[in-house]
Amino acid sequence: MSHSQLEFDAVEKGVAGMGSEAPSVHKSDASATVHDASRPQTARGADAAPPQAQGADVPEGGWAAWSTVAGAFLVQMCGFGYTGSFGVYQDFYKRVYLSNQTSSAISWIGSINAFLVISSGLLAGRLYDRGYFYHLLYGGSLLLAFSLFMLSLAKPDQYYQVILSQGIGVGLGAGMVYIPSVAVLSQYFLKRRALAMTIVASGSSLGAIIHPIMLNNTLNDPKLGFASATRANAGMIAGLLLIACLLMRTRTMQLREPPDLWVSAKRFSKDGAYIFAALGMTIFAMGFYFPLFYMQLDALAHGLDKTFSFYSLVILNACSFLGRLSPGFFANKLGVENITTLSTFVCAVLILGMIGLGSVASVVVIGVIYGFFAGTYIAMLAPLLAHLTDDMSELGARMGIAFAFAGIGTLVGTPIEGALLTGDYIWWRPALFSGIMAFAGFSSFLASIILLRRRKRRQQASPASAEKA
Repeated sequence: MSHSQLEFDAVEKGVAGMGSEAPSVHKSDASATVHDASRPQTARGADAAPPQAQGADVPEGGWAAWSTVAGAFLVQMCGFGYTGSFGVYQDFYKRVYLSNQTSSAISWIGSINAFLVISSGLLAGRLYDRGYFYHLLYGGSLLLAFSLFMLSLAKPDQYYQVILSQGIGVGLGAGMVYIPSVAVLSQYFLKRRALAMTIVASGSSLGAIIHPIMLNNTLNDPKLGFASATRANAGMIAGLLLIACLLMRTRTMQLREPPDLWVSAKRFSKDGAYIFAALGMTIFAMGFYFPLFYMQLDALAHGLDKTFSFYSLVILNACSFLGRLSPGFFANKLGVENITTLSTFVCAVLILGMIGLGSVASVVVIGVIYGFFAGTYIAMLAPLLAHLTDDMSELGARMGIAFAFAGIGTLVGTPIEGALLTGDYIWWRPALFSGIMAFAGFSSFLASIILLRRRKRRQQASPASAEKA
């Protein structure tokens, strides 16, 4: 097996155990009972599934496998895809529904939502490891759909009602299903895992295309209004999540208790390359979401055509879809860490370029290029953390902690940008702040590469010295 294949397998094992070390299945565990996956088990011990299975035990296809892929695709489209569409709400709330609130206050709704989706992996991953897959899937889907219907009951200028339902409720629901829907795929695929993961990952990008189109055409329709538009979107999401719950199944096996998270964290906290990568993810996140949250409002504020402005976010997310699919073809040749760092640099330049946004051409250029490299960056994060990991049993904990800190950057970034924007729409201030944060994140990733290469040189020199001795 090639190094690249081993690295990819490690990524999937880590995702399966997000927020905890991936539990291994040893020969001594052969007596564990394997249950029929034709229907969900109610006992939590039967729900647990091995994040890494022996190659002979992985079916590499079949009805249960591909139906689970389809269900996970729908979960990603309804969860993270919805979160990526908040730019529509940012514009609508500021102009119409929460006009008494500042841009900063409104952006807290989306940032809290994104923070909960990303950072809940620490808890959801460990619950998944303990066998609570169906509890997370059903409970998260129910909470997500319920919170969206509650959002439709929110009254104009009632900020607390919106932040409770859309920010906290939807964020928690989407966070509960996000990690389990990704982790369960490793039970069905090994050789074809790349194909399965690519299909599922594209669900969030497709959702970030569909939701803005639907929301822009319903929220701004005077015949429908906010309540009907939100209920229509909630009904679509509830129906898709119901289908996902019916499609997704686990191949079950009893597992050991995952090792303590903090014991694991102490072992790799001295890894400089990893620390700088996690720091880069956190700082870069403070600027990363500025185009996603504010591009549509920016275009409208500059007097661009209303219909075109509504589709600016669709253009960005469509190119992000391509950016997520493309790196898999050349990542092994160019290097995961190099692609990640290049993507952050391009994104930082384009965020600063939003200072000059004011025409249709500028929106299209920034949307297309930023969308592509933003998608590339997101696609490379998990492989990057795997590339920085020597002991793959630590990968789950490494990924969980890194994404949790990145969630903090997401939480505080857009509200700061909204405060800098002010009610007078001074666009260069948030664009400059976001660009500086993105460049600081790029610098941190660059430092990570330097430390990684030094470590590799030391590792290569050690065997040579031993042979001479």
